[in-house]
Amino acid sequence: MKIAGLDIGTTGCKCTVFDADGVCLGKAYRDYPVKRAVNGHEVDVAVIMDGVHEVLAQMAAQYPDIGGVGVTSFGETFVLTDKAGQALHTAMLYTDPRGRAECSRLKERIGERKITEITGLRPHEMYSVSKLMWIKDNCPDIYRKAAYVFLMEDYVIYHLTGRRQIDYSLATRTMAFDIRRLDWSQEILKAAGIEPEKLSEPVPTGTDAGRILPEAARRTGLSLETRIVSVSHDQVAAAVGAGAFDGDVAVDGAGTVECVTPVFDSIPDIDVMYNGYFSIVPYVIPGKYVDYAFSYTGGALLQWCIDTLAKKERELAKGAGISVNEYLERQYRGEKNAPTDLLVLPHLAGAATPYMDTGSKGAILGLTAATTTADIYRACMEGVVYEMYLNVKALQGSGIHFTKMHATGGGACSAEWMQMKADMLNIPITALKTVDAGTVGSAMLTGIAIGLYGDLEDAAAKMVQKTKEYSPRGDMHEKYLRVFARYEKVYRAVRPLV
Repeated sequence: MKIAGLDIGTTGCKCTVFDADGVCLGKAYRDYPVKRAVNGHEVDVAVIMDGVHEVLAQMAAQYPDIGGVGVTSFGETFVLTDKAGQALHTAMLYTDPRGRAECSRLKERIGERKITEITGLRPHEMYSVSKLMWIKDNCPDIYRKAAYVFLMEDYVIYHLTGRRQIDYSLATRTMAFDIRRLDWSQEILKAAGIEPEKLSEPVPTGTDAGRILPEAARRTGLSLETRIVSVSHDQVAAAVGAGAFDGDVAVDGAGTVECVTPVFDSIPDIDVMYNGYFSIVPYVIPGKYVDYAFSYTGGALLQWCIDTLAKKERELAKGAGISVNEYLERQYRGEKNAPTDLLVLPHLAGAATPYMDTGSKGAILGLTAATTTADIYRACMEGVVYEMYLNVKALQGSGIHFTKMHATGGGACSAEWMQMKADMLNIPITALKTVDAGTVGSAMLTGIAIGLYGDLEDAAAKMVQKTKEYSPRGDMHEKYLRVFARYEKVYRAVRPLV
């Protein structure tokens, strides 16, 4: 029997198939367009569903004995539908500017701190409920016709099984979910004017939604016996796939976005989380929670540097038979073994935690006539790591006590970057074999739901594979700390100017 993880992303979806021993057998991917304009950022959910059918069909044709498919998705984005699940509008992405006034109104009615205590989120217009209020106010005909509100996980689950259920971690991203009662907050929904019956039933992460519908089976080629599982918000799936199950381990998600995900053994200190705009998310293990401390630009910053500045180096790297990333790393490493003198503020897409300032801009400080592209590339790597450390410092006092990290994502393939992170954070970091921990976590929880694995430890023993551990170097930690003392002043110095 095979198991599959279906990951619904902002710009594309992918399906990865594993055998019972955790071996990745194959994957399929489809992208879809996102519309971004000054007054709105939207995605057509019908196109998302077409992509889902296509990747499932491609994998089912190769592996007809897929016994279960776990669904994970990006957060916040929602769609109103009729009873048949047909969308009544294009869905607003979390970056969409609409909903700010409605969020302010909700804060006035309930209180900002009380919303945080209920939902584990400091109020922000990125979350679903504010934008849902906007639709009700500005598109009353659409709202009146709507039977259901879906986020992307439960939208796909509904179309595959006919069941309306959403896991706790994704429900949290609405800013209308009570993280203690593990149910929709009646107080918030009443203040927002949203009927709770429009929302899907909250269920524990990794809950079986049942067998696939005949029509969905026909479109995808999956067996009528295939079970569909509500997995989680994508970051929670990545934490599971990284094997982080207690407070001793945090996850370094080194992808396009840089995200540190610590595990808490109980609800963390609300004041610390509020001050840093950190979220409190119910985890797959009852009584435990996770948090997302993140920068919008992790690997995206390095890609920007390559695309913008390293055109010559890209050609030289091609001639040497190595990646341009490795070429630039070697070029810098061959000259010096120390932090750069540059300071890079990695806010090319705004600032995430602990600022949540979408108006912030990126900056490079300390340029001279002698500065090389390799220097800037290295400084971009450092800027992401300094922002990581800034977030970890901001979380002190919240209840975190991790002593090691598991690294996933494309950045985990860079030994230079992994060593830099170990040195800066002064803890060991283990790179995992699988770049895409989200699909691994999704498949793990699917295997448990359909009885292939006994529990998380059993699934992790099969599917979480470590490659190399990077130990911190005391001398480099001290060097980075001296630079960090300057770095943590950059945002406050630059922000008034941009």
